[in-house]
Amino acid sequence: MATEVSFGVESPDGPHTATISYERAGAGEPLLLLHGIGHHRQAWDPVFEILAAEYDVIAVDLPGFGRSPVLPDGLAYGLSTMVPALGAMCEALGVERPHVAGNSLGGLLALEMAREKLVRSVTALSPGGFWSPAERRYAFATLLAMRRGARLLPVPAIERLSRSAAGRTALTSTIYARPWRRSPEAVVAETLALREAAGFAATLRAGRDVLLQNDVTGLPITIAWGTRDRLLLRRQGARAKHAIPAARLVRLPGCGHVPMNDDPALVARVILDTCRR
Repeated sequence: MATEVSFGVESPDGPHTATISYERAGAGEPLLLLHGIGHHRQAWDPVFEILAAEYDVIAVDLPGFGRSPVLPDGLAYGLSTMVPALGAMCEALGVERPHVAGNSLGGLLALEMAREKLVRSVTALSPGGFWSPAERRYAFATLLAMRRGARLLPVPAIERLSRSAAGRTALTSTIYARPWRRSPEAVVAETLALREAAGFAATLRAGRDVLLQNDVTGLPITIAWGTRDRLLLRRQGARAKHAIPAARLVRLPGCGHVPMNDDPALVARVILDTCRR
């Protein structure tokens, strides 16, 4: 069951209070799950219970996505705000240096948390930030087109499309290699999450200034990339490995940009292997 936590975030113009919605289950060492832009915490549903069998799993809606409200006025969506905010959230939840698994935007945030020594391991699934300028423009244009489509389609049309494999493919094939595996209810929910994501535009703008970093060391890091990722192309995985030599690079055969749905057992195993290291 989802709940909320509020916490303080500092900015140049003073302290602010932010709120994040999350779901928590399991016991053991903490494992934080971070979704991608335009998505919500339910992206992790296919692997949530598997991970919760061994860890204290916390899946969050990032600010301005899912059920989490936007950041307070005066707070930007750049890494310099988001990473301390996630650290403050962990403190408010009584969590010290969790393992973190992140997808896309969530993977980028996880790696930045590692740079700030806020985590004990990172599994980054198709993390953002390892693009060339042309690849970034392509990815951002694709995301904007997905957002526009979600906002233009009437809700009854989204519900009707979700009832068939062809319709689910039309709605979600950009991020899934096997979109027909998603349930109609999940497809409707994530399409509406993209449509209503109040933090989408600000997060996308902040992403234009992301630069590669290569100083993440001293903890287990896995970078995993779906071989059928159509949003952040698989060659970016090799670039990520070059930028972070200490990382382990894993290919996810047959998986798209959000691989948790395409092969839950494989993704869970990759995350658990990283945590156990």
